[in-house]
Formats: sequence, structure tokens, C-alpha cells
Amino acid sequence: MKKVKLWIMLLISVSLISISIFATASLAKEEKVNFFGDDYLIGRGDILDISVWKDEALTKLVTVLPDGKISFPLIGDIDAAGKTVTSLRNELNKKIEQYVPDPNLSVVVQQVNSMMIYIIGRINHPGRFVLNTNINVLQALSMAGGLNPFAKKNKILIFREENGKTTIFKFRYNDVSRGEALEQNIILKRGDIIVVP
Repeated sequence: MKKVKLWIMLLISVSLISISIFATASLAKEEKVNFFGDDYLIGRGDILDISVWKDEALTKLVTVLPDGKISFPLIGDIDAAGKTVTSLRNELNKKIEQYVPDPNLSVVVQQVNSMMIYIIGRINHPGRFVLNTNINVLQALSMAGGLNPFAKKNKILIFREENGKTTIFKFRYNDVSRGEALEQNIILKRGDIIVVP
């Protein structure tokens, strides 16, 4: 009898958990929550959910192409890469007002594919890594499995390209791992390349 009661309580618990997960997922789909914020800088490869309220023909998932553009009905091609979600929404809203009076347009980052860093050289697992949050150089090296025994720990370089100009940051692993020269442990940005000689 005790076993039957235990099984019934277990089944009820599992059912309640399943219902709450389903309800949460449904709400998230309906509300189209933007987890990346309105100040997120859109990059090439990102997938955006653009929709005009109560207009299925103007609801579309678009991928930011390698040239930085997206294509949307009635508007055509428009530059998206390098713009914030807010500025893209405002620009789309202004252009679509010519065709749809008082549109209620939303732009949501559905999937981030552009936040990548690259770690190459004498590292255990070199390659391309996705940035899901702000990470520094030490954290990135950890993500790549750490330095291999032949790495020149105090000659690591970080290459950052911004506005057509490349900046090189030096990183001395031994100093930073001892808690010294912590200013070298910079927060990484989209496209940074860490070279471990």
C-alpha cells in the first residue's frame, strides 16, 4: 500500500513539473522576450524575429547576411549589422509606416551566431568559441582546455579589429594567474583572436 501511495505522489509531482515547464515555454513564445537587450549590437549570422502586430505577412525570421544586410517584406534590403536592436527597430518602423499606418513593430534577437572569439596556437583545444556572456582572457583560455606544456605563457597576444584598425594586447599568463597585472585580463569582444605562441 505504501509503495502505491509513493508511486501516485511521484506521478503527480512529475505531472505538475511537466505542466509548469510547458506553461513557461508557451508564455515565452507568446511574449517574444528579448534576452539580449535593446542595446545589443547585431552581428552577421544573427537570427532576428521581426514582426508587425496582428499581421502574419509581416512576421518573419531573418538571418543577418555576411554583407550585414537583412531583407524584409515591403522594405527590401536594409543594413542591420553594427546597429543596436533599438536603432534597427526604429529604422524599420519609419520605413514600414509608409505602407502600414501606426505599426506595432518588434525586433527580437532569436539566436546569436556572431559573438565568436578565436583561440589559436599552443592550446589544448584551439578553435572558435561562442561568447554567451562577458568573459576575460583567463576564462577563454580555460574554455579552450588550457595551455599545452610547450606554450610561451608570457607572450600571449590578443588581436582586436575595430573600425578597420587592429589593436594588439599583451597577456602575461604567469603574472595574471598570480594576481598581478590584472589589467591585462581584459573582457573579450566579438571577433577577438587570442594567439598562444
